Amino acid sequence: MTESFIFEAQRRDMAKVARKMFERKLTNVAGGNISQKITASKDIAYGHVKLKKGHDYMIMTPTFMSEAWFGELEASQILVVDLETGEQLDGSGRLTREVNLHQEAYQANKNIKVVYHSHALNSMFWATIGKDMPNVTEATSNDLALGEIKCLPYRPACSKELADMVHENLIALGDKAANNIFLLNSHGVLITTDDLHHATCILETVEWNAEIAYKEAVFQGLELLNGYHSKGKIIEN
Repeated sequence: MTESFIFEAQRRDMAKVARKMFERKLTNVAGGNISQKITASKDIAYGHVKLKKGHDYMIMTPTFMSEAWFGELEASQILVVDLETGEQLDGSGRLTREVNLHQEAYQANKNIKVVYHSHALNSMFWATIGKDMPNVTEATSNDLALGEIKCLPYRPACSKELADMVHENLIALGDKAANNIFLLNSHGVLITTDDLHHATCILETVEWNAEIAYKEAVFQGLELLNGYHSKGKIIEN
């Protein structure tokens, strides 16, 4: 089947994921953004857009994805961006100022194919207090093998300082960077993985974990629990 515009199938899929992200309250009207790295398999020309074989591009949700459109995006609104330069090549939307965060995440590890940022409600609780999220559910610890759910120090949104800090912490993770979620202090969550749908799975599963860990924290304050409990044992006092 011939595509009517560049990376049509991938852009349609991302528009669908962005819609579900908003509908399922995995972000809010304050924002959130998603990108996916695509390496051109051949030289391609679509009108004014020319892609080079072997060069890395990313498709990305536009700024105001949530505020202006409530996640109801058309595939043509998903942007095509030169990953190296940050230049917008196609798409009817406007590029977010947070593109630098996505670029530096991809630079940190070649196996990262998706960068997924949201303001998920329950995870935001842990991010706002600046505390690592206890990993208490079997799904987050075993099925997704996320390990520590780390909260990074505060850096202003869209700043180079934030992008640099994320880059450094992803490099420190090594191979684990391609299956990871960070809490960004007072700013939300950042998922790096190798598949767009897997990123959505990580976020929704971590949201359940965030609420359960929050309730365990409340029970500790009421002296009904003596620490965070997971898989039949105390994991943190």
